[in-house]
Amino acid sequence: MSQNTPILNLRGICKNFGSVQANKDVDLTLHKGDILGLLGENGAGKTTLMNVLFGTYAADSGHIEIDGLPVAIHNSADAIACGIGMVHQHFHLVARHSVIENLMVGQPSKHGMLDRADAEARLAKIGEDFDLKLPSDALVSDLTIGEQQRLEIIKALFRGARILILDEPTAVLTPQETEGLFKAMRALIDKGMGVIFISHKLFEVREITNRMMIMRLGVVTATLDNTPDLTDRQLGELMCGHELTPPEKPAVEVGRVLLRLSNITAGGTPERPVLKDVSLDVRAGEIVGLAGVSGNGQSQLAEVIAGVLQPHSGTIEIDGNVLSRPTVNEIKALGVGRVPEDRMGTGLITSLPLSDSMVLPRIGQPPFSRYGVIDRGAISKFVAEQVETFGIKTASVDIRTGTLSGGNLQKALLAREMAWDPLILLVAQPTRGIDVGAGEFVHRQFLDMRARGRGLLVISEDLEELFTLSDRIAVIYEGRIMSIIPAAEATARNVGLLMAGFQEDAA
Repeated sequence: MSQNTPILNLRGICKNFGSVQANKDVDLTLHKGDILGLLGENGAGKTTLMNVLFGTYAADSGHIEIDGLPVAIHNSADAIACGIGMVHQHFHLVARHSVIENLMVGQPSKHGMLDRADAEARLAKIGEDFDLKLPSDALVSDLTIGEQQRLEIIKALFRGARILILDEPTAVLTPQETEGLFKAMRALIDKGMGVIFISHKLFEVREITNRMMIMRLGVVTATLDNTPDLTDRQLGELMCGHELTPPEKPAVEVGRVLLRLSNITAGGTPERPVLKDVSLDVRAGEIVGLAGVSGNGQSQLAEVIAGVLQPHSGTIEIDGNVLSRPTVNEIKALGVGRVPEDRMGTGLITSLPLSDSMVLPRIGQPPFSRYGVIDRGAISKFVAEQVETFGIKTASVDIRTGTLSGGNLQKALLAREMAWDPLILLVAQPTRGIDVGAGEFVHRQFLDMRARGRGLLVISEDLEELFTLSDRIAVIYEGRIMSIIPAAEATARNVGLLMAGFQEDAA
């Protein structure tokens, strides 16, 4: 519960990017003992506001107060000195270094020497005070995703954070790891800290927060206490400004096998592969969900299917065509569309205009080019249609791709692949960072493809998403398929246990 003592005040924050007003006169108050949920659609201004608070951006107007006193935050070092810590969705850790080495990086030294004993003592105290224990000598590369996130929180506390910003913190966690995170968050507020929790998983926001602030189009539209009467649907409608209607999942007759993986071994070396003897099939009119904690072989599996990674052994069959070492072009020609997990790296080229990013894989084909001549009019028309259909918020189709918010980048990537109605759609983390309204739209598109006899393999760490969409759920752990469960029999408990490697307990 709030201790009614403001630890942080943002007053009248405005931030513009050219003609786009990302934040307009935003006020935010965080009390000691608060877990404040910050909610909003993609492009609502949440991340911009937190980047102003953490010193990544300078506000055009407005001011920030800590403990009632005005402060000037010009960069992240200023923010850290003011007791503000931020755990980003993508972790900032050095994989080949140990836990204690990651904590000591950038810390002041005494007489040119780092004090490892003092750092060890502080790590132990944080572990005791906040139930955030990690072995100091463990390599980051050996930690689970949940443990790496724990280290990011420890790192913020190690630097003296009293205000903690968590950006989509449960996106890559199992249900059990999420429970551990929430336990740590409650320990933080018991010590008088304040936490700002950004998430699109509304059921989690309702569980862990005591207050919520909702933004839309850069403006605060509601600040309210979390009560048992609030539902996910009501919160989603407050975020989107209109009534939401969840997609229906009609019964569909399952048809022929469109995608079949047989005994696939891939990644790493033949002696120590990442994927180990994976067999899986997807049929026409079926959505198969792949559940697993990040780093258990999902990326390699997607790359094998897309022709990016050649398997050491095993075969891929696409609509009756058996392939042992397929290429990207062969896979694409057989009707496979792919939405990769890394939208900023392998998905879109952030330095190019949005119009170019969205047509690049097909730039050499009609209608985008004929006889080697690019048709700019056709490109602009296609991209404008996708922007309209998918509700992508952008000032122009010619704006630099990297200026879009994460959720709008994801929508652009989905639009690019789905526009060509692939026979098989391979999609990783389809709604990560997407607001509830946009997520329901995407799910409708998937279910429409399913009804038209397409096959979809959806790789997601969001179990609610997999339960909503899937006809069957395959669970992967350390490169092996642990089990394939009919969606009607899947629960958060048994899937979560399989994701953690406990096959017998799940059964």
